[in-house]
Amino acid sequence: MVAYPGVHQLDVVGPLEILATTQFFVEGGELPYDLAIVAEEAGPVKASSGLTITAEKSFQSVLERDYDIDTLMIAGGHGSSSQLTNPKLLDFVRRVAPRAKRIVSICTGALILAEIGFLDGRRASTHWFWCPIMAQRYPNVIVDHDAIFTRDGHVWTSAGVTSGMDLALALVEMDFGHEVALQVARFSVMYMMRPGGQAQFSAHLVAQKADDPAIQSALEFIRGNPADPLTVTGLAARAMMSERTFARRFKEQTGMTPAAYVETSRVQAARVALETSDRSIDAIALTTGFQSAERMRRAFHRHVGISAGDYRDRFRMNSGSSSLPRDGPG
Repeated sequence: MVAYPGVHQLDVVGPLEILATTQFFVEGGELPYDLAIVAEEAGPVKASSGLTITAEKSFQSVLERDYDIDTLMIAGGHGSSSQLTNPKLLDFVRRVAPRAKRIVSICTGALILAEIGFLDGRRASTHWFWCPIMAQRYPNVIVDHDAIFTRDGHVWTSAGVTSGMDLALALVEMDFGHEVALQVARFSVMYMMRPGGQAQFSAHLVAQKADDPAIQSALEFIRGNPADPLTVTGLAARAMMSERTFARRFKEQTGMTPAAYVETSRVQAARVALETSDRSIDAIALTTGFQSAERMRRAFHRHVGISAGDYRDRFRMNSGSSSLPRDGPG
């Protein structure tokens, strides 16, 4: 696991803990994975939280020895941006990646792989906030904006933070089979397969800021009035643009079509209502612009991967309870 100053600590320890937990569910008595953290220099590495992670090996020590590397993992975090201009880290990844049987990035670790051209022509994921940035900065990468994690051949990339644990669980399943992976998931209080993609967390937020004031105004109107018709014709008129110009500029500013953003915004509004109110699903469908429970059900399956009713069952906030989903953070 590659770490660096400003790394997100959970990007490092989350996946490694999943791999380490496998030891309790495989036979043989030996550790199924030999885990190591590497950094520019061996020793303490300060994470973005201010806590420190200890790197056992330096880049140079790995380069000098013929280690048999099964899986090279690159963590993400706020510090990844500065690492895009760190020649020592980029050179290390460039030289070591061909020696590894699998290449894995967690969160914005994908940007490091993209920077050295390793993701060119490949499908890849990263944190939802960085997806449009990666798509713009690295046009040869096929960015999957919704996937929790993505596999393209021997290259695996994941979305933000806890999705690295989802990816690690998939590696366990590949290496030791479904039953072992299921036991690790249960022990870690995780879904074996998390419902939905990261669009359930992302798209509504990604598009909240636009440089164009007219598009920003349209976004705010959509979010504030989900029950309105919200047609391209009406939105374009509010922005004082032709429909074609509005649709083109909207896509440029948000990475989404107006229709896609309207539906995403309505799903977000419905999610909040399902989590926090006692209103019926039919009533919520009407007040969030879906017009019928069936239309809302189909939209939820597209965006969240489960029905509106199942979503309410899992994430409803009861009075007097904590603000976390009752299934816990997994």
